[in-house]
Amino acid sequence: MTTALYRRYRPETFADVIGQEHVTEPLMQALRTGRVNHAYLFSGPRGCGKTTSARILARCLNCEQGPTPTPCGVCDSCVALARGGAGSVDVIEIDAASHGGVDDARDLRERASFGPASSRYKIYIIDEAHMVTPQGFNALLKIVEEPPEHVKFVFATTEPEKVIGTIRSRTHHYPFRLVPPKKLSDYMETLLDAEGVAYEPGVLSFVTRAGGGSVRDSLSVLDQLIAGSGPEGLTYAGAASLLGFTDDELLDGIIEAFAAGDSAAVFRQIDRVVESGSDPRRFVEDLLERLRDLIVVAAVAEGAGAVLRSVPEDQLERMRSQAASFGTGALSRAADVINAGLTEMTGATSPRLQLELMCARVLLPGIAGLDGYAARLDRMERRLDMGELPPRAAAGPVPHAPAMPPAGASAPTQGRVGASAGAASGVGANAVGAGRSGGSAEHLASATAGVTGAAGASQPATAPRWQSPSVGVAQENSSTGDDLSRAPGAGAGVVLLTPPALRAGMVARVSRVPLARQVRARPHPSRVSGPLRPRATTRGPSSRRASREA
Repeated sequence: MTTALYRRYRPETFADVIGQEHVTEPLMQALRTGRVNHAYLFSGPRGCGKTTSARILARCLNCEQGPTPTPCGVCDSCVALARGGAGSVDVIEIDAASHGGVDDARDLRERASFGPASSRYKIYIIDEAHMVTPQGFNALLKIVEEPPEHVKFVFATTEPEKVIGTIRSRTHHYPFRLVPPKKLSDYMETLLDAEGVAYEPGVLSFVTRAGGGSVRDSLSVLDQLIAGSGPEGLTYAGAASLLGFTDDELLDGIIEAFAAGDSAAVFRQIDRVVESGSDPRRFVEDLLERLRDLIVVAAVAEGAGAVLRSVPEDQLERMRSQAASFGTGALSRAADVINAGLTEMTGATSPRLQLELMCARVLLPGIAGLDGYAARLDRMERRLDMGELPPRAAAGPVPHAPAMPPAGASAPTQGRVGASAGAASGVGANAVGAGRSGGSAEHLASATAGVTGAAGASQPATAPRWQSPSVGVAQENSSTGDDLSRAPGAGAGVVLLTPPALRAGMVARVSRVPLARQVRARPHPSRVSGPLRPRATTRGPSSRRASREA
């Protein structure tokens, strides 16, 4: 028979306690200065060193050279309270789960009045203190508030909020925390070297994940792996199989299938997960953690190794390529879908069905709502980077319109609106043809020139702009991004366009505009007796009479 690993390597001094420096340093300083309180409350998650620290404190207080922050380890008290020692009658550990009533508190109070047998202090370590009933705490209140000089109390609990406030206010409260994965991995490496056990890379990351930051839980898992290992030591495959974690090959396969949008590959990976006997919920947890790692890799890039310390370098390289092919927006959306699905899997009667449904939701494109915009934008940017989208047409030379006739020149009046309408329909047809055939600048110039001539034939060049017919075609200047520009000499109301040539879709849209809207006919000067002048701004009797006389 062998002793459990966490018992063989239980710390004997405050310096041996890992990850709790915020507790051990103040306690050691209080021991140096002689400011030790009569009651302490140690709280925190299980397996973080609360009871062990209470024993070390008792050892420091009852050492023959103490109180001291470092026990000598050779006196009778230190030997009795050491790892594997017989214990001391002056250090009493009480399990509050079975001794939390009023009678137990009364018995403790009566015993505390007697002095220690052979040590300096009589120390009561009350474990699982939250199990003490309110009546039991009230029975202890007086002795905890004003204990004898030789009595010290240490309460250890995982739920400090259940300890009544009158007890908490009379103690020094030290909260313990979970141990960081890096410190825990280094500590376990030291233990494996001391035990002479070989291990493969990645095994300790499984152990720290299984332990969840608890030292005792992690050492129990490590002890189990050591007990079942062979001459080759701790293997990656053996640890993943025993602890139920998903193999990296499965995670890489499903991530790459998501990135490629390969539905068949995704469902093949799900079938492999189920056929291998893995827990679908554990697989979803591992998949969510992988997506989180990919988001970190995409955000940090080259510095991801400092954040993901437990990930090997070759795995980091694969994750960088996966993050690049996936996209940040798509990664965030996939993580949201998987996280929501993991919540829905709680109590599900068919975990495989839930897994398949959430994977199907990840594969669907984000086409609705605000959540899909980032994913679609990432997809378009990746397509542009890879050259899948066609480039925009290059800008050509700007065509020039014919010069305007002189200011005093007279214009023939036969064309009028009919000629202008015909020219407008002609420019629509010509521009559509130019757009479909490649849209050269020469075709566009010829089309606009025809409109210019027709418009000039229907109205004199001296007509104000508010009386001239207008034919407009909209086109974006892709080379400079400028708005519509009017070419020199285009006084007939024709808007000349900057290159490149018109796109077919926009020209077709303009050509469908009714001619009555494309060409607005005005009364020709030949029908008006008198000079052209703007209309009156008011429509009173005087203005109407003046109009009739004109």
